[in-house]
Amino acid sequence: MTDPQTPQPAQPSSLADLTARRLLAGYERGDFSPVDAVRAVLERIETVQPLVNAFVRVDAEQALAQAEASAARWREKRTRGLLDGVPVTVKDILLQAGGPTLRGSLAVSREGPWGEDAPSVARLREHGAVFLGKTTTPEFGWKGVTDSPLSGVTRNPYDPSRTAGGSSGGSAAAVALGAGPLSLGTDGGGSVRIPASFCGVFGLKPTYGRVPLYPSSPFGTLAHVGPMARDAADAALLLDVISGADWRDWSQLGPAPSLRGTLAEGVKGLRIGYSPSFGGQVPVRPAVASAVRRAVEALAELGAYIEESDPDLAEPTEAFHTLWFSGAARLVQHFGTEQREALDPGLREICEIGARYSALEYLAAVDERMALGRRMGRFHTSYDLLVTPTLPITAFEAGVEVPAHSGHHRWTGWTPFTYPFNLTQQPAASVPCGVDEDGLPIGVQLVGARHGDGMVMRGAHALYEAGVTAIPRPGEV
Repeated sequence: MTDPQTPQPAQPSSLADLTARRLLAGYERGDFSPVDAVRAVLERIETVQPLVNAFVRVDAEQALAQAEASAARWREKRTRGLLDGVPVTVKDILLQAGGPTLRGSLAVSREGPWGEDAPSVARLREHGAVFLGKTTTPEFGWKGVTDSPLSGVTRNPYDPSRTAGGSSGGSAAAVALGAGPLSLGTDGGGSVRIPASFCGVFGLKPTYGRVPLYPSSPFGTLAHVGPMARDAADAALLLDVISGADWRDWSQLGPAPSLRGTLAEGVKGLRIGYSPSFGGQVPVRPAVASAVRRAVEALAELGAYIEESDPDLAEPTEAFHTLWFSGAARLVQHFGTEQREALDPGLREICEIGARYSALEYLAAVDERMALGRRMGRFHTSYDLLVTPTLPITAFEAGVEVPAHSGHHRWTGWTPFTYPFNLTQQPAASVPCGVDEDGLPIGVQLVGARHGDGMVMRGAHALYEAGVTAIPRPGEV
């Protein structure tokens, strides 16, 4: 059962519990204003922050000033963009003008100037969103849980003794608890989907390049920016906003079609490959396996053609580690002794490993990555979507990289369903599909072919519409 200190949900009527779409509809009707909504969310943050530690910084004064400006625009019927007055949060990996982006690290100087927005943040600003603050991350987003030398441990909304997952753990916890309906996360090996699964929210890693990223990640083209939200429809709205082109990212895909209008197309007639355990390679907890199978059965009832089929992933862990650890080594290449000593010990360890790889070993990992991409491309000639568990487990003890007695040394040991699709750059989403015997959320993962973001979102939205995602809220278990 949940810890007695688990954050309790507010009454359903609270503005903090509304989706972005419902907030916008309320603004339009004049039922309430952005100021009302932002005040409700700031009150929620005051309640939950001491219990889960989802924020590294909250700027209430700035948020209220932005809400006042938005309220004036709504009164004067001159609204700006798609998210005018909607409270949002931003993972503290992404630049946001007006304050430091410390990336969970004591090695990053607070000295400015901090005058530039990341592309996705700039798009939010252009569309009138209200910035609440920056959410927590492990140091430089390097692992699948959220704790750092800078901000400490971020905890799970359903049980604060457990991890929220990572590296976008602060964003997932915030969304789950009503501390802003939308958040920007980043995902280099599962960092949107892992905490979405553990915290019972929706998270999408779009096709690489759909959302521009600047500065570029030290982990290169493994890293994606993605939306985190209460449901797929809110995430589609956010994705439409942040997908705008930005010249600072040379690898961006350019203008992308809107996804909001395609959600209702559903899954009837789609061909879905269902892989419950990657061909027996992954031991999956029975509660997780059962919940995911029920989600797959729901897709079948909605008219999708389901076939058990395992993609040929050929255990890409070493290739991923070579690329990931090399990126970490490059990140700290110019750090002095004092900065290195201040690093998370696990990060320091992988940096030392990464620094020992040769160029030939790195290029061999690139070759393996490209081969994996070709195999998944072939898989998607037969299937529109691949469905797997997001994770084989539910949330474990907070403050550690791997579950106790698991035999794993690195976080990739317990995330075998997520990081392969960073190698292939495919869109992948985590959707809530149940809870385990301890009331902890379980996620099902939907993976599409490259550029198949719309197909992923259609499948995810269908699960929401079918009620598969209706899990208890924190404090109700």
